[in-house]
Amino acid sequence: MYPGGPHYSQRAAQLIRYAGLLVPIILISYGLLGELGIVTTGRSIPIVGFWLLNVWWLLLAVMQFAYTSRSRYDSALRLAGYHLLGAAYLFFIIGIATPFAAFWIILVLASWVYFGKIGVYLSTLWFTAVVFIDIFFWATIGHTIAVNDLVALVAVLLGSIVTLGVGLTPKRAIKSAHKRETLQHDRMITVINNLSDAIISTDRHGIIKLYNAASLNLLDTNVDIKEKTIDQILPLTDEQNNPVKISELLKSAKSSQTRDDLVYSFSEGDTMTLEVTYSPIRSGSSGEKEAAGHEGYILIMRDVTKAKSLAEERDEFISVVSHELRTPIAITEGSLSNVQLMLKQGTKVTQKALAETVDAAHDQIIYLAKMVNDLSTLSRAERGVADAPEEIDVRELMHKMFDAYHDEAKSRKLHFNLDLSPTLGSVSTSRLYLEELLQNFITNALKYTKEGSVTVSAEQKAGVVTFAVKDTGIGISKSDQQKIFQKFFRSEDYRTRETNGTGLGLYVARKLASKIGTRIDFTSRLNHGSTFSFSLPVIKK
Repeated sequence: MYPGGPHYSQRAAQLIRYAGLLVPIILISYGLLGELGIVTTGRSIPIVGFWLLNVWWLLLAVMQFAYTSRSRYDSALRLAGYHLLGAAYLFFIIGIATPFAAFWIILVLASWVYFGKIGVYLSTLWFTAVVFIDIFFWATIGHTIAVNDLVALVAVLLGSIVTLGVGLTPKRAIKSAHKRETLQHDRMITVINNLSDAIISTDRHGIIKLYNAASLNLLDTNVDIKEKTIDQILPLTDEQNNPVKISELLKSAKSSQTRDDLVYSFSEGDTMTLEVTYSPIRSGSSGEKEAAGHEGYILIMRDVTKAKSLAEERDEFISVVSHELRTPIAITEGSLSNVQLMLKQGTKVTQKALAETVDAAHDQIIYLAKMVNDLSTLSRAERGVADAPEEIDVRELMHKMFDAYHDEAKSRKLHFNLDLSPTLGSVSTSRLYLEELLQNFITNALKYTKEGSVTVSAEQKAGVVTFAVKDTGIGISKSDQQKIFQKFFRSEDYRTRETNGTGLGLYVARKLASKIGTRIDFTSRLNHGSTFSFSLPVIKK
């Protein structure tokens, strides 16, 4: 029969298939016994009709057993054929008032399996019609036939009622349970799809059975990954670029485990460091081996590229800062210890020697103060302190910067220039970050310019203000230009080493520029000076 009825199941279909073969054989055998006079049926039919009926029913029984129905229409024709042949056999050959009439309940069950309640009603109604037709045509033999036919009818009716009663109750229960299960499943899928972490579930062979939306985002794909192998979807390497088969990790897992050193490579060549937590899903079966008890595996993944990079950067930063602090602290401590020793021992000390020792200590203290200031600025930028944007008048700000450093430039015998466009307008950004960025460029220009000029400018074109600081100082060599934004980098040029510097200034400047949404551009030529600039959009009014 066609596998699509309202109560269809493989087991029910198998039972009906065998019953559809055996019951006709039993009835035909009984009819043959009656035809041979071994049993009394009380009915008679011409021999030709007898054999035609037997042949057709046997052909139908063998056909339905050998060939599965492929459509609902085919199933209906087969059931109709069984009902017609069954009715004819009961009516003409063995009689309804026999125990074999109970076989009709099998037809009722088959009708229920494939066509539901309507099938039961039609099958029962047809049997009822056959009973009354039988009573009408054979009543002349005696009232016993009518009574027995009615008893058979009652038996079949009871069977139909039982079929409906037993069938409908589980159907409602199953429907209710299915509804609850669907609701719970939908809730679970909704929760999983709203998690930010990627979740993938596989069977014991590593075939993906379930995944959430975050998985596709993490893997940067829109392709359905269900029923694909986890190794195919998630090719991984470790930090030494050695291939890692995630399926082997899953099979070796006895409990929940986490790896944060796995690298996923995109097709474009980019990489991403993943933290992968994986765990076996154990079955509830007992008595199985542990490995056989795994129903599958669950993976939870997140991108930790930035976190790992920050952690490594933090560790490196702490290490370098510790190293950079060690030298000035040692020099300061040595200088002050020498002064203390000279004073305690009453040693004759020239004022020049004492001044040189104190000056050396003072220079290192100034160096440490600058480093602390740079680190404080960097810390504020990293934590977002005072990063709230405000409207800043560019002309007013540039005059403020010029006034703040005019005297220092004069003391160094440098020309300090301010070059502003007629129209500048205002910008919206963090005042603290913008001022510190300009201060960084101006102090560097003054420090590394022995003669000539330093020019601070602001120019507005097409709604964008470009801030620049230009000097005629020592400039930056091409080899050093690739490194000037690195932490604690200082050029090997002796003229750079003559000045105190922490090597953090431009590193901090780049961080500040990133915080206010711009980038630093620069041009430089050794012995011809440098120009550092950045741009910000003007507030439209």
